[in-house]
Amino acid sequence: MTSAHRHVLRAQLFLPPGGDPGLHARVLSTLEGITPRVQAVEPDAADLDVTGALRFWGRDVRGIGQLVQLRTAALYGLHDTTVGAGPNRMIAAMAADATPPGGMTVIRHEPRAVAAFLRPRPVAALYGVGPATAATLAAYGLYTIGALADTPLPTVQRLFGAAVGRNLHERAHGRDLRPVTPAAAPRQATAEHRFDADELDPVRHRRALLGLAERLGAGLRDEARIAGAVTLTVRYADGSTTTRTRTLTEPTHHSAALARSAYGLYERLGLQRARVRRFTLGAEGLRPAAEAVRQLTFDPRADRALAVEAVADRARARYGPGVLGPATLAGPPG
Repeated sequence: MTSAHRHVLRAQLFLPPGGDPGLHARVLSTLEGITPRVQAVEPDAADLDVTGALRFWGRDVRGIGQLVQLRTAALYGLHDTTVGAGPNRMIAAMAADATPPGGMTVIRHEPRAVAAFLRPRPVAALYGVGPATAATLAAYGLYTIGALADTPLPTVQRLFGAAVGRNLHERAHGRDLRPVTPAAAPRQATAEHRFDADELDPVRHRRALLGLAERLGAGLRDEARIAGAVTLTVRYADGSTTTRTRTLTEPTHHSAALARSAYGLYERLGLQRARVRRFTLGAEGLRPAAEAVRQLTFDPRADRALAVEAVADRARARYGPGVLGPATLAGPPG
């Protein structure tokens, strides 16, 4: 089935931060009652291919989107579920990103409608375009998706290479052949920090990442699990996102090690003056903590850090979260 005949929804769920870790999976199960073709999008979204569900429900795409919003609100209290709809996953996701919480945007299955939606938007809003790619495009005067679409393919390929250039060119014309693949949410744990306002300050960025690593590590230790990789997802002021993953040299659930990996991923992004709206830190490749193998070290600071962490865990278990932690995190939230 070609993308011209598909109807895809992106449901942005806005799960409560620090809430029930199994909520996402339960919402996905509910959405599978609307269409069996549901794919989890971490940390708090889902893609639905509703092509075959339109006739079954006797509704158009907007009607199916309203059904999604009704069920997530009635069953889980998620009153801000945002829905974007379009002929493929990319258009649906971009439509959801451009929609206020609780709203819906439907892009019709017409080339003119897709072009009218895409062309005026900044290149940074295009799927797969992060700050570095957007800066390169801007250096050549390509500020909008329309300008990128009008640029000859060989020119784009000279800038980014054959494969990446072709992908960018295809997306600028609204083409995305990725299917919605039914799958359960990946086995991972996540923690999220939403800034009160779009944040520029790298110091506040790093403070937020430290807080996420502390929450994530505490949760893993409580569940006696260790992580084999760390993923950082950054959502920017314009609604676009960038995701990077780092495999850990030694699986761990210690907050300091998770924080170092988060800082490394952050530095690799080279955000500079990027306005950040939200960080999501994920621990992937989870396994039982009993399988952990710790590399011996002669650094007494490492042993002291683990001893302090154990004391903090005992204090948290007795008095609640946040009772003891790094001094950097003391004071009002960022």
